[in-house]
Amino acid sequence: MALRLLLTLVSVSLFLSSAIAGYTPAEIKSWCSQTPHPQPCEYFLSHNPKYGPIKQKSDFLKVSLQLALERSMNAHSNTFTLGSKCRNEREKAAWADCLELYEYTILRLNETIDPSSKCTQVDAQTWLSTALTNLETCQTGFMELGVADYILPLMSNNVSMLISNTLAINKVSYGPPSYKEGFPTWVSPHDRKLLQSPSPASQANIVVAQDGSGNYKTINEAVSAASKRSGSGRYVIYVKAGTYRENVQIGTKLKNIMLVGDGIGKTIITGSKSVGGGSTTFNSATVAVVGDGFIGRGITFRNTAGAANHQAVALRSGSDLSVFYQCSFEGYQDTLYVHSERQFYRECDIYGTVDFIFGNAAVVFQNCNIYARNPPNKTNTVTAQGRTDPNQNTGISIHNCRVTAASDLKPVQSSVKTYLGRPWKQYSRTVFLKTYLDSLIDPAGWMPWSGNFALSTLYYGEYMNTGPGSSTANRVKWGGYHVITSATEASKFTVGNFIAGNSWLPATNVPFTSGL
Repeated sequence: MALRLLLTLVSVSLFLSSAIAGYTPAEIKSWCSQTPHPQPCEYFLSHNPKYGPIKQKSDFLKVSLQLALERSMNAHSNTFTLGSKCRNEREKAAWADCLELYEYTILRLNETIDPSSKCTQVDAQTWLSTALTNLETCQTGFMELGVADYILPLMSNNVSMLISNTLAINKVSYGPPSYKEGFPTWVSPHDRKLLQSPSPASQANIVVAQDGSGNYKTINEAVSAASKRSGSGRYVIYVKAGTYRENVQIGTKLKNIMLVGDGIGKTIITGSKSVGGGSTTFNSATVAVVGDGFIGRGITFRNTAGAANHQAVALRSGSDLSVFYQCSFEGYQDTLYVHSERQFYRECDIYGTVDFIFGNAAVVFQNCNIYARNPPNKTNTVTAQGRTDPNQNTGISIHNCRVTAASDLKPVQSSVKTYLGRPWKQYSRTVFLKTYLDSLIDPAGWMPWSGNFALSTLYYGEYMNTGPGSSTANRVKWGGYHVITSATEASKFTVGNFIAGNSWLPATNVPFTSGL
């Protein structure tokens, strides 16, 4: 009897709160049943003020976005208050990451909702994918540093589910995205000259030189000066040859920054943070870029923590519509963190051992050299892609590249197993297109993460690769693995389709191949 009374009271309460919010329980149930996570949808719609009538799908998307933003702001506040509970440096490190990542999430949700941003359906899917990735990264930091559960923000699961719902509602069908006409606001004909200029100093706003011949001696001083500039046009920082031992962050407010060096191996930015040394993977990056529209050219990004210190990132990028041209990335485990957003790499060199190209961006590597190094545990994995939701428009596409052994691996290559990738997250997605795979690649091609995890939900593909390691005769037999034989299928992962490069890359004058 008491239980029946309690259930009746709960039902009455739900009805009253729904009525106050402006939606009947039947309406809420009907709309929320169309999402992958109906329970938090129903709960928060029932307990929130009315945002406006839901008459069609676009109304439901708008309300769902507002809910996700509201709960993100609430979770950010809760996370902030947890700071005083941190008992040691590891807890503080994970907490600080989460605070930063919630700020990025709130920023992206605001941009998605803001009518002045002229956000397209594809932009929305990209930014919502990033918002979800940010929350996943927050949780990962706690887990990898072994931080106690009580410090983990309690609201993150609900927020993640609400954002996942918005991804499902906004879902973009696979194929050429319908981008708005013209180029993004940050590109200009001037940028074309910058990337091809033999003398970057003549085009630079600021020059960095260790010998005092420039405006500043450190990159961080130049970045700080750039943050005080007026306007949001392209801002060029030329870094003269030298080894710069500093950790650099280009934040969300620093849009359209271009970092130009004197070339691979000449202008070097190096650091040594690592998980083994007490950092999170996220915060171990020698250089971290989140300001949109970033361009890097002619620079070596390096992390010298070494293989024994586990995850140690040379570069992390969460910069939307970013380009790296003729750069190199040097490390061991987790060298290049393609964290989120839309990215393009051309004529770059990437060195590493375990999961050394990883993250959850929508990214294409083209005409790059990928070098596997000698790993301490005799196993290399080139990629670890981190898609957690089937509606995220993310993945790693490696097109017309070369995967070979670095000089330290060549003498011991026969004793080391090197794989194209393994599924870091449930919907991991990676393809190799028309790429040269040398004999170091194991015949199985791909490596499991743990048991049967993600083997049927991942998407791994190979299309017209060449070289002694390219035979698919003895590849894995997983449900999610595909030997791609259709040019139409392979074309989904090209620059033109996967990151809509035709709409933003031409203005940078970076050479690229749009199709296969």
